[in-house]
Amino acid sequence: MLDFLDAPGWQMFMLVFSGLGLFLFGMNFMSEGLEKAAGNKLKKIVGALTKNRFIGVGVGAFVTAIVQSSSATTVMVVGFVNAGIMSLTQAIGVIMGANIGTTITGVLVALKLSDLAPFAIGLGVMLMMFSKNTKTKRYAQILLGFGLLFLGMDTMKHGMSDLKNNPALEEILGSFANGGFFNMLMAVVVGFAITAIVQSSSATTGILIGLALAGGISLRAAFPILLGTNIGTCVTAMISSVGTSKNARRAAVMHLFFNIIGTILFIAFLRFPTLWFVEEILAGKFNFIPAQQIAAAHVIFNIVTTVILIWFAPLLVKLSKLVIKETDDESIEIEGVKYLDDRILETPSIAMAQASREVLHMGRLSLVQFETAVQSFINGDLELAQQVFKSEKIVNELEHDIADYLVKLTNTAITDEEREMIDGLFSTIGDIERVGDHADNLAEMTVYKVENKLVYSESAIQEIEHMSERVLKSYKQSLQAIKEANHELARAVIEREGEIDLMEKHLRKKHIKRLNEGKCTPASGVLFLDIINNLERIGDHASNIASAVIDNVMI
Repeated sequence: MLDFLDAPGWQMFMLVFSGLGLFLFGMNFMSEGLEKAAGNKLKKIVGALTKNRFIGVGVGAFVTAIVQSSSATTVMVVGFVNAGIMSLTQAIGVIMGANIGTTITGVLVALKLSDLAPFAIGLGVMLMMFSKNTKTKRYAQILLGFGLLFLGMDTMKHGMSDLKNNPALEEILGSFANGGFFNMLMAVVVGFAITAIVQSSSATTGILIGLALAGGISLRAAFPILLGTNIGTCVTAMISSVGTSKNARRAAVMHLFFNIIGTILFIAFLRFPTLWFVEEILAGKFNFIPAQQIAAAHVIFNIVTTVILIWFAPLLVKLSKLVIKETDDESIEIEGVKYLDDRILETPSIAMAQASREVLHMGRLSLVQFETAVQSFINGDLELAQQVFKSEKIVNELEHDIADYLVKLTNTAITDEEREMIDGLFSTIGDIERVGDHADNLAEMTVYKVENKLVYSESAIQEIEHMSERVLKSYKQSLQAIKEANHELARAVIEREGEIDLMEKHLRKKHIKRLNEGKCTPASGVLFLDIINNLERIGDHASNIASAVIDNVMI
């Protein structure tokens, strides 16, 4: 019944299919371990980015070497641009570097390290099972992923060993090797299609190297396919950019243009010099085998394309803006989510920093809301009160969006320290939202005051101003403490909270005395007590935020 399983064609397919699965899983597993080990370094490197596109190339190459996928890096870049971390000028350098970084996998595979795979797998599993040290487990994951990657490569190689005797494949690859515009175009399309399907240029390069190790493909046949893989790797970023800001879509377009222009340059001018260098110098003098020749050609393509096009980076930026035209509404300040993007979850350490930035953004919005609410009451300004009501909706939506993002972040590969930081952020956004609620209460009191024509004495207004200034100072400092992870500032906020409590009790007694002496109407008196109560509660939330800073360093 299952005799077809013994058929040579089926066995070949299963070996290639399972080998590709192991290769992709091992690559992803290894990159996850590398990312855990280098997470904080990634955050610092991206944080140190300047408009210098040359530095961006180095960053892009390093990050891609860690995540083992130029597609993943470019998707992250789209997310960074969308979240306002990067400008287009910064992004183009990182995108160029990503193409260099993605060649690392091919180089490793071409070095024929498959003999080390069983040892790496065995050691990795042993360390993961028996070590309790978090760092050791990360390095074990890197080892295990490394071993699985090469085990998959070796499995693919055995599956492809019969392909070299396949007349149809030999004819197709022969046509690719012989050149000609149509044949070159077909080879590029093949590379593009395979990469678009498996979503990894490293996997396509691995397949080509595996076929070369089995003796089934030459450099001349593989080279145009390699060119197509670089265009195919743009598909993921293009899809990822749908629904993002215009600048984020431009970043994806720049990636596409970069690889298309590079492919055209090599087909038209640089193909023969590259083939001559690899075949005559690397193969002739250094004995590079076909698999190593393919890996070397891949490295040369990406480095040379970057070296040439980096000087034209500003033109690529302008070209992207011609395709996705600039409009006047792009300069409008974002009121809602500003720094969060699901693409950044690929690098949890950076996503963590962005979540903290978004919390600060939410805090600043509620700070302005609070200041506006106080001014609306003191001046009896209904227009300012309406601004407060509008801000309240934005702050509430931000709390919901940040909470959703933090939940997603907890399901990524984060450390125990980062998990504690997320707990602190959850607590903080709750306190910030409550500050917004109290500001909303103050605005509602403004409406009540104006509609009922309530009048306050100059001393009562001065007391409200004085208390609101103390509370405002505490709230500002609590947000500053988050930004700077400043424990000293946080402790000052906590100490002032007791002072604000005493002030509220003192003002309450004074106002009740005024009520008893008939210096204030009952309606005005009740509203005054509600105001100082709301101010006191905002002071409490500022203290809570400061306590969270001391318990969890959030930046």
